[in-house]
Amino acid sequence: MIKKIILIGITAFSSCIGFAQLTPDVTSWIINTTNAVGYANIPSNVQTVQYSATQVYVSSTCIPGYSIGPWNANPNIPVNQNFVYKITRSPQQNLNNPIATGLGHIGVWSNGVSVFNFKDGMSYNNAGVWNRNALYYEGASFDACLGHPAPNGEYHNHVNPTCLYNDADSLNHSPIIGYAFDGFPIYGAYAYTNVNGTGSIKRMKSSYWLSTNTTRTNGPAVNAQYPAGCYCEDYTYIPVLGDLDEHNGRFCITPDYPNGTYCYFVTIDAQLYPTFPFVLGPTYYGTVPAGNLGPNGGHNVINEPTTFYTGTTAVNDNLDYPIKFQIMPNPVQDFAYIYMDPSSMNNLTGKLYDNSGKLLSVIEYMQPSIAYSIDMTTYSAGIYLFTLEGKDSKATQKIIKPK
Repeated sequence: MIKKIILIGITAFSSCIGFAQLTPDVTSWIINTTNAVGYANIPSNVQTVQYSATQVYVSSTCIPGYSIGPWNANPNIPVNQNFVYKITRSPQQNLNNPIATGLGHIGVWSNGVSVFNFKDGMSYNNAGVWNRNALYYEGASFDACLGHPAPNGEYHNHVNPTCLYNDADSLNHSPIIGYAFDGFPIYGAYAYTNVNGTGSIKRMKSSYWLSTNTTRTNGPAVNAQYPAGCYCEDYTYIPVLGDLDEHNGRFCITPDYPNGTYCYFVTIDAQLYPTFPFVLGPTYYGTVPAGNLGPNGGHNVINEPTTFYTGTTAVNDNLDYPIKFQIMPNPVQDFAYIYMDPSSMNNLTGKLYDNSGKLLSVIEYMQPSIAYSIDMTTYSAGIYLFTLEGKDSKATQKIIKPK
């Protein structure tokens, strides 16, 4: 009966999005309003949040506001990812074949950092059958915030992001700390005991059980070199073993969703150590819209009118704003970087011209708060013009390359 009531609440919530715009999917982000920087002086946390009736667009560098590093035996370094993540405002349960939580980002934390699944991308004999547990094989390279950079420089967490919220606070319901790419929220480790929002606060327990088998079909025996738990398939989902389902979530009432919603929870033990499957299970609960997954995922084009959320209120649709940008450094020797004002239009076209008016290069679909670079190394000394063009507006600045 409780589950049916919650489902009705979700339907009602979804149908009212157009009227109640400032919902948790808009307001739960940590927005950088002070031009603060993090690792390597890269702008930190979420740069902008824009929303329409159906989508929330989260622009971020993938660099948190807290200190990160070092990463033992990990040669990678974090770099600005210039993500524009897209979160659906009408998440739907997947009633067909569940979608696997694949490699790479599967969600985004509230500070704009990527969520990865429980795998490290490798398997026993590269057969894809016994997949390696990222915590076991890569945990030594995690920093104090339990994150590390991928080979492409994408800083991320496979497990509980301990520096993002107070994961030792067992007296209060945890906050929303992110959203999965199916649009459902991710909470910290603590929630109401009962799904109807009653009872004391308790730590949410995973329903995955660590096998006691000593053999693995088509895999290595359980021994000192390959102990139980070093492979993801060593864990088996057992219904009602813990508080959460096979996706590592449940239907429940939360402080942010008083009518109830499906949500995921990070899982940790009494000593705050991550427990499998850490964040999301092997599959998403909901359907996953296109745009965030895959090698180029997370660089969405905003092709609809949106409203900015500034952290305290909403401001007018960004299509009403003029084009404002800076070019740094200027004069330039090698790379010039374009920084657009956060309130500039979406989907601008950048064009570089030489002083005679010859078009040299074009950058399509430029978004505010994303840093874009222009390679000037092959151009001779002189004066160049860079133009940003929108549907009805244009702005031009000079770029000087000295001898």
